[in-house]
Amino acid sequence: MALRNAVMAALLEGEASGYDLAKGFEASVANFWMATPQQLYRELERMESEGLVSARVVQQERRPNKRLFSLTEAGLDVLRDYVGEAPAKPPALRDELMVKVQCVDIGDVGDFEAVRASVAERFERATAKLARYLRMQDRMLDGRTEDEYLATAERIGPYLTLQGGIALERANLQWSETALKRLEQRAAALAEPSGD
Repeated sequence: MALRNAVMAALLEGEASGYDLAKGFEASVANFWMATPQQLYRELERMESEGLVSARVVQQERRPNKRLFSLTEAGLDVLRDYVGEAPAKPPALRDELMVKVQCVDIGDVGDFEAVRASVAERFERATAKLARYLRMQDRMLDGRTEDEYLATAERIGPYLTLQGGIALERANLQWSETALKRLEQRAAALAEPSGD
C-alpha cells in the first residue's frame, strides 16, 4: 500500500490541511500506517500534481496562509480502484526488537539488560497507545453500545481500523509482559551458582 492511499482514505473525512492530516494520522491512522509530516507534505504535493487532490489557499491573519486539500473525482476513482483490488497482502513484519530478543542470550552478542529495557519500553508504549485508542473508542461510541453505533454510524471503517489497533496493542502488551517475565526468570537462573 502506498502512502497516497492512506492519505486519500483520511481525506474521505473531508477537506484538511497538511497539518490537520499529520495530526489526524497521529490520532486515527497511526494504528495501521505511520508517516512523518514531511512525508505527508511531499505526498500531497505529488498527489496535487497528478490531479488526485486539489488545494485551496485560506488567508489567515497573524499566521501563514494554509492550504486545504480535498479529493478530486480522479482521486476518488484511484481510491475506488485500490479498494477493489485483489486481497491485500499480509503485512511484512520487520521488528528490530525481535532481532534483539533473538540474540539476547548469545555469549558476547547479547546484552540482557538492554534487551529487557527495550521490552519494558515496548510494554510502556503499548500501554499508552492502548489507553489512547480506548479513549478514541469511547468518543466514537459516545455512550452507545457497539451494536448501536455500528447500526447508525455513517462510516464504520474508522471504527473497524481502531479495533485492529486495539487488538494489536493488546497483543503487544501480552507478549511484552510474558517476555519480561521469562527474561527475569532467565536472569535469575543465570545468577544462581552452578553447583560445580
